[in-house]
Amino acid sequence: MDNAITSTGMTTDPTLYPPYTPAVHEEHEHAVLPQHRHHFETEEQQREAGSFGMWLFLLTEIMFFGGMFFAYLLYRNWYYEAFVVASNQLSVPLGAVNTAILITSGFCMALGVWAAEVRQKGLLVVMLLLTTFFGFIFLGVKADEYHEKYEKHHIPGASFSTAMFVNPAAYGLKEDPLSPDMAQKTQIFFFLYFAMTGMHALHMIIGIGILAWLTLRAHRGDFTSGYVAPIENFGLYWHFVDIVWIFLFPLLYLINRHPLK
Repeated sequence: MDNAITSTGMTTDPTLYPPYTPAVHEEHEHAVLPQHRHHFETEEQQREAGSFGMWLFLLTEIMFFGGMFFAYLLYRNWYYEAFVVASNQLSVPLGAVNTAILITSGFCMALGVWAAEVRQKGLLVVMLLLTTFFGFIFLGVKADEYHEKYEKHHIPGASFSTAMFVNPAAYGLKEDPLSPDMAQKTQIFFFLYFAMTGMHALHMIIGIGILAWLTLRAHRGDFTSGYVAPIENFGLYWHFVDIVWIFLFPLLYLINRHPLK
């Protein structure tokens, strides 16, 4: 059939001039929540981007701590006798208590994430406060351990003393005496001990600071209206700190507690 020609001389061929349909403006989920940033199309996209960024950050943290773990294992292999005797100076009961405290704080943090997801404001605030409380207890126990090392002059530096390792019988220790040269290598153990546990404690201090900020916002009701990404991402950070300690405890406190005869 021939295409009709209008009075204006234009063809009505639908392949050339399709029928006009009004533009349909799809409403995206922009600004549904006040925390939604304009450069994300949807809130779910913003949430996934934040989660990806946190996982990427934790990957860099794994490489950071992994370097110290590798250095510890390398030096322990080189100076085995010194590292064994030095590790025997660490308190296993205090380390075990701190492990239980940190696992408990991680459990409270997991409950806090759940409380945010089910929009229970009161429970969320309580769980964040408990996580903070156990974090402070952990740091308190660690400070007590550090003070003991200070009293025994086991902090690396000019005041470091090897007398306890050269002549253990004089201090009531049932250890094999080390040569003065090997006893000096115990300073490497304590340097790595303070480096690894100190960086872990620093991560906890930073985490406690963020917890205070999150608790104030949770009390204000920011995370019980459907916006839970900050709580979820911080939960990943806190669990990572827990996992680092789970590796530090056996590595520093438990393996080869006594010299092999």
